[in-house]
Amino acid sequence: MVKLNKASKLGLLIILGLGVAFVTCKKKQQEGVESTQKESTGKNEILIGEVVSLTGSEATFGISTRNAIEMAIKEVNQEGGIQGNPVRAIVLDDQSKPEEAATAITRLITQDKVIAVLGEIASSRTLAMAPIAQQNKIPMITPSSTNPKVTQIGDYIFRVCFIDPFQGPVMARFAFETLKSRNAAILKDVRNDYSMGLSKFFKEKYEELGGKILVEQSYSAGDIDFKAQLTAIRAVKPDFVYLPGYYTDVGLIIRQARELNINVPFGGGDGWDSDKLYEIGGKALDGTYYSNHYSPDAKDPILQKFVSEYRTKHASTPDGLAALGYDAAKVLFQAMKKAKSLSGPDLRDAIAVTKDFHGVTGNISINEKRDAVKSAVVLKVQDLKQHYMQTITPD
Repeated sequence: MVKLNKASKLGLLIILGLGVAFVTCKKKQQEGVESTQKESTGKNEILIGEVVSLTGSEATFGISTRNAIEMAIKEVNQEGGIQGNPVRAIVLDDQSKPEEAATAITRLITQDKVIAVLGEIASSRTLAMAPIAQQNKIPMITPSSTNPKVTQIGDYIFRVCFIDPFQGPVMARFAFETLKSRNAAILKDVRNDYSMGLSKFFKEKYEELGGKILVEQSYSAGDIDFKAQLTAIRAVKPDFVYLPGYYTDVGLIIRQARELNINVPFGGGDGWDSDKLYEIGGKALDGTYYSNHYSPDAKDPILQKFVSEYRTKHASTPDGLAALGYDAAKVLFQAMKKAKSLSGPDLRDAIAVTKDFHGVTGNISINEKRDAVKSAVVLKVQDLKQHYMQTITPD
């Protein structure tokens, strides 16, 4: 044991005193920062959750959705918030994985105590989240999950996009009536609820109209060699190929199809809608078509204001996922303003009665199944750009 003389003890006491004073000062500084932050954000901040894919295979979808939701939040707060209180979103990345989406929404509800959730964008991940939201009675609005099973999970689950039983027939009608196709092939992603659902509904409508499906081939997301499936498709000589996958696979598939001299039109759904599609597929995409939620070239003033502001902020044209993310947030905020309270049941009831909401993607009405009733557009890909073809409304 080391003994200290009086001078050493005095020096030690001075050092300890300075240390305590430094820690106390730092603590007060931190408290001051936290106090300032609370004053700047508001004492009664309203928290909502957002689960999107900021990384992983469909990251562009999640990033554009997040960007647009941020715009909607900024707007509502500039207008005075909800009953004078600002809205803030806690954004969690699910890495494009269903299990991560389930973990994210669990945290948002149990730890962060959000009053509502926006997300997810892909049907498979939304299907993993929805039972958790339903069990906890937290309203959830998916901007873009089109599989019909999503809202069947329960009365707290909503969407602002059309559904696959409508989207699949949109391309069937376009192929049969506009392109005069009579013999089609289908190439679908067997690991994807979205792709499987669209394939089913396309086939039903196409055959109902009088067309014939010559062959159905399948792949799994992430595959890189599709020549076996495409060779089988080429052998039956279809005049149209339906490819309801995501842009990550679609661009590569169509490039390989052109290399095999399959030069007929390909068609798909809103999963094609990403600038990355053109980077992957290049000129091989010329003369292909896909159904989508909106066209940025439409003349609607609300739509053009959104497109202009998004381009200014992000230096890119908003895709359909961005437009839907914006609409989902706006529908939620309208319901929050009209609800009796921000409790789960009251907020759910306010969302459920949404009628003729004028959104970027058109007029949105929520039906008794909590699905959006709205039209779709068909876009043509030519010269690495999308071109509006026509609007198709529900039967």
